[in-house]
Amino acid sequence: MLDAVSDQSQPQAPQPQPLPELARDTTADRPWPVRLLSAKIRDYVARMSSVWVEGQVVEHTYRPRAGMQFVTLRDTDAEASLPVHLLSRIYEGLHHKPEVGDHVVVQARPEFWVKTGRLSMRATAVRQVGVGELLARIDQLRRVLAAEGLFDLDRKRPLPFLPAVVGLVCGRESKAEHDVVVNARARWPQVRFEIREVAVQGVDAVREVSAAIADLDSRPEVEVIVVARGGGSVEDLLPFSNEALVRAAASCTTPLVSAIGHETDTPLLDLVADHRASTPTDAAKQVVPDVAEERLRLDQARRRMRAA
Repeated sequence: MLDAVSDQSQPQAPQPQPLPELARDTTADRPWPVRLLSAKIRDYVARMSSVWVEGQVVEHTYRPRAGMQFVTLRDTDAEASLPVHLLSRIYEGLHHKPEVGDHVVVQARPEFWVKTGRLSMRATAVRQVGVGELLARIDQLRRVLAAEGLFDLDRKRPLPFLPAVVGLVCGRESKAEHDVVVNARARWPQVRFEIREVAVQGVDAVREVSAAIADLDSRPEVEVIVVARGGGSVEDLLPFSNEALVRAAASCTTPLVSAIGHETDTPLLDLVADHRASTPTDAAKQVVPDVAEERLRLDQARRRMRAA
């Protein structure tokens, strides 16, 4: 009898409170455990439908015996990337296997991996964007920018006759850099260069070239800017027809010379630049005069003055 009374007088242990149903109801005293949040994110993502998404392949390692293949897609206009995985049997059935640098369109459904907290895209179809499609998109962008007046002749600025400092945007240790610097100094040895070595192809090119143009444009001592790279395929030269880069060049207040590829290459940067050079060597000839030619003209002028 006493034992029964004693048991009834013991304080009862507090019952655990149920977890909040909604995120807005969580508090510091009533938080969600990681497993619950992860499960809710997984369930939310699972309700999303499949989507077609375009990007450039920046990472891919083929694993012959793996059941799954993984690639990373990145947007060429922004630092945004997504991991994509697809079954090896789907990968093996592709007519063209995706390689680093390829532009592809992928049909995929988002998946959230609870154990790693990682969002990925499960691909069911992959299609390469062909050169014809890329050229058609460039032509469409050309018409849009032309309608805005970005290519108008009255926007073009004259080059300075004798620039003390030339800004140069080029690839790292590239032949284009050598051609511009060596030929310019052969014509006018006193010319100085502010050189920005950047990526001139691939997913980082648009961001790095645009930033280099803006940096050189902000320096009052730089009187002309040259953007130069050697020739390449249509895909290699794509960054120089990118809308973000073209608009960055259009907003540049310093006279800008485009020297991209060979004479037959015409990226959109050529159209918005103040002057187009057929090659990096031609750019060197445009931005500085030839000291020997100038001295010859002075001698000829003196002789005519004496004769008069």
